Amino acid sequence: MTTLAPAAPRPADSLRDTATLTGRILRHWRRRPVSILLGLLFPVLMVLMFGYLFGGAMAVPDGDYMDFLIPGMLAMTMLFGLEAMVVAVTTDTAKGVTERIRAMPVTTTAILAGRSTADLLNAVVGIAVMVLTGLLVGWTAHRGLPLTLAALGLLVWLRFAFTWIGIYLGLLLRTPESAVSVQVLVWPVGFLSSAFVSPETMPGWLGTIAAWNPLSATATAIRYLFGNPDWNAQDWPTEHSVALALIWPALLTAIFLPLAARQYRALSR
Repeated sequence: MTTLAPAAPRPADSLRDTATLTGRILRHWRRRPVSILLGLLFPVLMVLMFGYLFGGAMAVPDGDYMDFLIPGMLAMTMLFGLEAMVVAVTTDTAKGVTERIRAMPVTTTAILAGRSTADLLNAVVGIAVMVLTGLLVGWTAHRGLPLTLAALGLLVWLRFAFTWIGIYLGLLLRTPESAVSVQVLVWPVGFLSSAFVSPETMPGWLGTIAAWNPLSATATAIRYLFGNPDWNAQDWPTEHSVALALIWPALLTAIFLPLAARQYRALSR
């Protein structure tokens, strides 16, 4: 007797399942608004702290430090979502939610895509909060709507890559307690960049690492697209920041998306 292989899922089925699982996550967030609000306001607190407490000691050539800081904080906000993603994935795994969803008649890709889509929606809200904060403290974009939208698109593109890193790490670590270790990764990556200061102010080897940081590429690129001041370093990463802001997330996604999918398939082993 011949056993027929299960039919491949149709694109419409995957999209429907992705929308359903995205909605599940959004409804879960709606039941805990305080934690979501705190996550959105934390970057605002950092803007106020760095802009008004430390900003007086920062001298940006041909510009104001707040105009330099806001694009850097927009990029940092994309990185901050990595911790929340890891905690969310490990929590679902530890509580058995992931296994229950896997037992349902939903497409495998939709399970991970739903998590990624919800995170990107959260990132868009985070960008809106930061842009509003920037406008309130005197920041502005100077190069018109098309380039401003291009800069915002680079931010979402960076968050998309970080989302898959977070999903992979969450599936790898599996417990919320172990997810705390991700903070050890997030903060050095964030501060070892051009988000707050120029890599030129760092020791030579450290400045080189900071200049090639994916976060630095996006921060520098969006400063250029917004028409905001930078330190104008004459090095390859700065002069090609827009290209790097496209390449780095593509490379990270190409690495971590397959790793996340493979780790997800390995959960039941």
